Amino acid sequence: MHPLNSVVDSLSVSVVVYRPDVRRLMLTLESLVAAYTVLRETHPAITLDVFLVDNGGLPDMAAAFRALNVPGASWWIIAGQGNVGYGRGHNLAIERATARYHLILNPDIDVGRQALVRAVEFLDAHSQVGLLVPRIGNDDGDIQYLCRQYPTLLDLFVRGFLPVPFRRFFARRLARYEMRDVINERDIVWDPPIVSGCFMLYRTTVLKQLAGFDPRYFLYFEDYDLSLRTHEVARVAYLPAVRVLHHGGGAARKGFAHIRMFISSAYKFFNRFGWKWL
Repeated sequence: MHPLNSVVDSLSVSVVVYRPDVRRLMLTLESLVAAYTVLRETHPAITLDVFLVDNGGLPDMAAAFRALNVPGASWWIIAGQGNVGYGRGHNLAIERATARYHLILNPDIDVGRQALVRAVEFLDAHSQVGLLVPRIGNDDGDIQYLCRQYPTLLDLFVRGFLPVPFRRFFARRLARYEMRDVINERDIVWDPPIVSGCFMLYRTTVLKQLAGFDPRYFLYFEDYDLSLRTHEVARVAYLPAVRVLHHGGGAARKGFAHIRMFISSAYKFFNRFGWKWL
């Protein structure tokens, strides 16, 4: 079941879950609704479609949706496909999306109350921008440097797997990779090469032109791939006035299965875009 009519003044959101922490998911959805409520104050006609893609293990959310119900918002569950992976899960929602803008959102994000209104106003004013990404904070509120230069294998190893005390030997290298010289709390950054998939606000036309995520990635690097392909058709903007908090962790902290998926996806990524070792 999905919306049938394209709506100009509209926003859709996709969230992919697999055996989710329901409490954490609800906090994410509550923050999304709060930000949408603020957006409605300046855009009273704007509608919201939230697609919750169940890759497995999602409990009955009917009561939760009733509690989250606000004017203009509709909730949709996409289920029955099994665990098809992160990118393919979002693609199921992207195929159904008819809104002007589409937000790819992780279930471990707290959306700032002013985030949507600032993001939509920026996109409305900059027609050349096809993808907007926010200032991303961690649990302590410190900035996460999730805009990236094109990676080398050494960058990925140091950033993803090297124990923190040893990373100081590669501080200058990591700073370059994480674009610490330009990513800050104040300045708009135009066209960062790679951005994080935890919050990607697209013009839906651009996202559909790209056919969403490459389904060959089960998990990891699908956002790297999509970022690079986006530059071929539209501009990308980092807008620090849009703020979110990210509660996620890296592959190395999630066990061997995630490390294996990380390595597999990295191989596919470098095979497609080119290998850089050091």
